[in-house]
Amino acid sequence: MTRKFWVKTLIISLFAIAMGFLESAVVIYLRAIYYPEGFAFPLKIIEGPIAVTEIIREAATMIMLLAVSMLVAHRWIIRFAWFIYMFAIWDICYYVFLWLILSWPESLFTWDILFLIPTTWVGPIIAPVANSLTMILLAGVIIWAGNQYEMVMLSLLEWGCLIAGSLITILAYIQDYSRYMLEQFSFGEWLSLSHQSAVIERVSTYIPTSFNWILFSSGTALFIVTIGLFSRRYFHATGKTKP
Repeated sequence: MTRKFWVKTLIISLFAIAMGFLESAVVIYLRAIYYPEGFAFPLKIIEGPIAVTEIIREAATMIMLLAVSMLVAHRWIIRFAWFIYMFAIWDICYYVFLWLILSWPESLFTWDILFLIPTTWVGPIIAPVANSLTMILLAGVIIWAGNQYEMVMLSLLEWGCLIAGSLITILAYIQDYSRYMLEQFSFGEWLSLSHQSAVIERVSTYIPTSFNWILFSSGTALFIVTIGLFSRRYFHATGKTKP
């Protein structure tokens, strides 16, 4: 690893840390408006332009991370690695800054709203932090291999494990909220504008009850398998060609 690489890594890390602070700043403002007594479930309904802005902001964050990853590497697999690295640093720093400024979360098992696309994701904070640490490890081995070999790629098996792990993890995050909503509405009614007022009323009474640790652990295990398979191929390879 050259000095140039470490300087680039530092700059990219600072960008991700700064994004983490901006994310925490937005949440601090929203909580001052909607949760002046402190954040807790059930959810306060955010409607109108602010709700639309919040969803677009989340999408814009992904675009920003993608744009930087496109600029810092020319091979798409290395771009992918930098993207998940920045995402992970951003996510961890987001909670660090919230804790420093608001003394929240109280513990790693405090529940939080994690994402809003395509539906609400909820879970204890330790779960996304664990995901972020895994993403940093995966990004690290891919970037390391990219600095050692001219040809670097995930195999079909590794992609399969990674995609399956991601889908299982997302399911773990949305399962409790989706179950709660589908107890009263069909999927079509949930998305229907004609039922919007009833859906909003239902959302305003939602309190998380359980997190599917079996699903989450299964997804995490597949991430670790992906890292292990990739590392076995590249850490034991020699020369400058594809292992």
